[in-house]
Amino acid sequence: MRRVLAMVFEEMDDVKVITASNSSTTLDYLDKERFHLLITDLKVQEMGRLEFLRAIKNKAPDLPIIVLTAYGSVVSAIDAMKEGVFDYLTTPFEKDILKLAVKRALKISSLTIENKYLRQELESQYNFGNIIGNAPQVLEALRLVGEVSKTDSTVLISGESGTGKELIARAIHYNSDRACGPLIALNCAAIPENLLESELFGYEKGAFTSAEKTKKGRFELAVGGTFFMDEISEMSLAVQAKVLRVIEAKELERLGGTETVKVDLRIICATNKNLEDLVKSGKFREDLYYRISVFPITLTPLRERREDIIPLSKHFLKRFSTKMGKAPISLSKEVERLFMMHKWEGNIRELQNVIERAVILCKGNAITSEHLPISIMKGTPFIEKDRLDTSEKSVSFDIPPHGLSLDALEKQLVTQALEKSKNNKTKAAKLLGLTRGTFRYRLQKYGLTN
Repeated sequence: MRRVLAMVFEEMDDVKVITASNSSTTLDYLDKERFHLLITDLKVQEMGRLEFLRAIKNKAPDLPIIVLTAYGSVVSAIDAMKEGVFDYLTTPFEKDILKLAVKRALKISSLTIENKYLRQELESQYNFGNIIGNAPQVLEALRLVGEVSKTDSTVLISGESGTGKELIARAIHYNSDRACGPLIALNCAAIPENLLESELFGYEKGAFTSAEKTKKGRFELAVGGTFFMDEISEMSLAVQAKVLRVIEAKELERLGGTETVKVDLRIICATNKNLEDLVKSGKFREDLYYRISVFPITLTPLRERREDIIPLSKHFLKRFSTKMGKAPISLSKEVERLFMMHKWEGNIRELQNVIERAVILCKGNAITSEHLPISIMKGTPFIEKDRLDTSEKSVSFDIPPHGLSLDALEKQLVTQALEKSKNNKTKAAKLLGLTRGTFRYRLQKYGLTN
């Protein structure tokens, strides 16, 4: 029978057949090679039929199995299917039916392998090690991401446009226990206000004129995984109230429906605006703000972590040169200087776009100023004169013979700046020649945020 089956399958294109006469040989093969399909009788030497199937699944969980047996019965078929068997056929068999079963199984196997590969690629892409940045603010943000990934807590990611809020959200998801579940993302600013509610909550058939069938909303689609709501500040107050209920009760009602739908999901929100200011002005619900900011993470603008500009540039250079099939490309010293002087108001996204454009234009092995947009060449220098003058002022200070703690000294300077400015953070930052964002990081570092 093995020889007959081998002949049948070798007639098929791109199929290689390996035969085994007993269970131990089969399991040895599974240790050494990766197979796309296994066909077996239920009556095997050395092991019981179900024990054999379980042993196969332990070694190759995704391997489709077709049972082909002369000892078929309803009970044995049910038992086999419970063990994850793909198909169950009895002899005598028709060659065409068997070939069809094999083709179906091989297609499923191919899709499973491809899906697994793509998921591994996706997860590795959002591995913490692939997030570029050595600035203290970035390292602190990554530490927070690592901690919150282990939980199901709601996260609020704040930062200017282009600072990588979605990248951080994906890193949280793919390093959490929900990584195997879906990650559903929605930019609230990209959906018209009158459509946002139906997009979030879904609707029942007949809820409105064009609702010809029931549709699940983004919350339901994210069940078992994570829902990432970008630009959450753009929601109307009425929608905010309904979102609050989902976050608190993990349940919702579709538009036009009366049935309560339970939703098990993790929620991550992001904004490029100051929600506290919006709460004070009545444009954002206070109760929703406190509910989504259980675990806040603030991303620093690129201009406030200049040490990351060149490493990020080299990262994008490698990515785009590889993608475009070009030889390795480097940055000229002139371009590095221009990059360090630029303000990067579009943050990492602007840098990425500039690098992609430069790689397209570059015909040699180095990016020069001729490959850059005019905005980089003529933009306002990053180091403004008033900040440059402040940083260049000499300060006389002698280190005591017994030494000192740099952190303790910095904390004392930050505390004094707050006292002199009467707790005005903007003025305190200016006294120390820091931006507000960098000063805020120092406050968090030393626990002076209250």
